[in-house]
Amino acid sequence: MPQPAAAVADGTEARTGGPSAGSEFAPLLRAVKDQGLLGRRYAWYARVIAVNALALAGVVTGLVLIGDSWWALLLAPPLAVLFARTAFIGHDAGHAQITGDKSVGRLIGLVHGNLLLGLSYSWWNTKHNRHHANPNHIDKDPDVAADVLVFTGEQAGDREGWRGWLTRNQAWLFFPLTLLEGVALKVHSFQDLRRQPPRERALEGTLLVAHVAAYTTLLLTVLSPGKALAFAALHQALFGLHLGLSFAPNHKGMEMPDPNGERWGHLRRQVLTSRNIRGGALTDWFLGGLNYQIEHHLFPSMPRPHLRLAQPLVRAHCRELGIAYAETGLVDSYRQALRHLHEVGEPLRAQ
Repeated sequence: MPQPAAAVADGTEARTGGPSAGSEFAPLLRAVKDQGLLGRRYAWYARVIAVNALALAGVVTGLVLIGDSWWALLLAPPLAVLFARTAFIGHDAGHAQITGDKSVGRLIGLVHGNLLLGLSYSWWNTKHNRHHANPNHIDKDPDVAADVLVFTGEQAGDREGWRGWLTRNQAWLFFPLTLLEGVALKVHSFQDLRRQPPRERALEGTLLVAHVAAYTTLLLTVLSPGKALAFAALHQALFGLHLGLSFAPNHKGMEMPDPNGERWGHLRRQVLTSRNIRGGALTDWFLGGLNYQIEHHLFPSMPRPHLRLAQPLVRAHCRELGIAYAETGLVDSYRQALRHLHEVGEPLRAQ
């Protein structure tokens, strides 16, 4: 499975922007390596994975003990939060943050993605690595391709009818749309099976089906059909919302490289398109370390607990080079992202 994003941690991609671009990143890379921040944190991840597994088992046990009651719906929110924790573990496995052994990393990703979430590890990893290689690049980053949402005036220009209405109102609709993200990820995962080679398709498909079967069996065994449907709807909606709250602040409203302009080196390409979120331990936990988006993009294979330690080095290096280092509060990050979506839709509202 290709993992190009992880390669930049050793400086490989930094050289593709030419000597000057590479020299901007090289001193920072040396400083990070000298402090051992690219080293593994096996015990930390083992603890995170074990606690998450126990918490998931606890919620399932609680669901069984409560039985066929509307009170069971109270467990949907914590289960949504734990599903997001599970997604963060799969994300870290895909970036080789947990282990340098690709086979072990893939196993962790398959368990936490396909089996526990019903989300294809291969599909997500391939798509996400393309994003990391060229964040916010309109021609190369799948996360800013025109779809339900659009991110540039050019993308918005030819939207008509239903899509035009979506674009005009996309800032207001963004968070409501994330309520569907949990289901959308499952749909994309099954659709991607057609792209995968036979052996990978068989394994990933089997795990995806196993997830759907186990999830459905659990709910229908414990709850009546109506309560089961209500639980699933609430759980999946809150899971999607949590993911939306975690990913929305990272790049929306940040610089978007001109496809026909000067090619940025690794340092500028990652820093100028990313936004960090201020906060303490609770923010780190809630956003799964993605609040250190700049450091994560510069060093994708850096273990999650080291990102906050690398931040002072990255911030100082950017200050020395005169490169803008974007950092704001959580609420303001949403305001900036939604303002950008609102501005993109402005020409259609003026018609």
